[in-house]
Amino acid sequence: MPATNGANGRQSIRKPNPPVEDSLFKSFRLDGRTVIITGGCGGIGYEIARGLAEAGANLALWYYSSKTYQKIQNKITEDFGVKVQTYQVDIRKYAEVEATVAQVVKDFGRLDVMIANAGIPTKAGGLDDKVEDWDNVRATDFDGAYYCMRAAGLIFREQKRGVGIITASMSGHAANVPQEQSCYNACKAGCIHLAKSMSVEWAKWGGRINSVSPGYIDTAISGDCPFEMKEEWFSLTPMMRDADPRELRGVYLYLASDASSYTTGADFVVDGGYTAR
Repeated sequence: MPATNGANGRQSIRKPNPPVEDSLFKSFRLDGRTVIITGGCGGIGYEIARGLAEAGANLALWYYSSKTYQKIQNKITEDFGVKVQTYQVDIRKYAEVEATVAQVVKDFGRLDVMIANAGIPTKAGGLDDKVEDWDNVRATDFDGAYYCMRAAGLIFREQKRGVGIITASMSGHAANVPQEQSCYNACKAGCIHLAKSMSVEWAKWGGRINSVSPGYIDTAISGDCPFEMKEEWFSLTPMMRDADPRELRGVYLYLASDASSYTTGADFVVDGGYTAR
């Protein structure tokens, strides 16, 4: 479609609007689309997967060390009737990420959404953390997110469409206490700004990318935290609780679907009010 002309006859740089579904509920549907979810076989990733599968998406679930990946694949397929395949991937290695993206495209025939969700916590502050532990958290949480967005983005740029979502954290907005975790905080802040920066680059050719910053979520990743630590978390959270991971499904569905067709470069904080204090 050619650029429109302004009232004074000059050519406008304005791009045409995409088709917009009249039905709000239909705009959330993902029927026939292919979504990659890293860390998709546990915790937040598993609930994201179930939410998008319910909306009709076919899923490529990436894992690194899951022992239940086959059971998860079978369960989602049985519950929602969509195509689900699992892939073991070390997201710290770009060549492996790029090769697996290519394999997903071959297996599913298309790629529409990349959700870089995999991440690990740090267990010590910036001075007490071992350098090798710092390197591992950074390689997983920040480098891995970039590698996933780069590999998928190359596909998206060729087809002039595609959606990226990075799981960041409220820790990218605040130095939460009492745990000391400078590396994790810095990596998640980097993820937020990575999504913002890449959104400007992707918009030129039709791609979108956003981030989600969850607060404290009731998953295995926080399962070994002491009672006293969790009580302090709750005291600092206005809603005075952590979240069921199913409470995150809505924001990921919104960002993955056409309902968010004018949303890019945004970070969605879902933290029970922690960072609003």
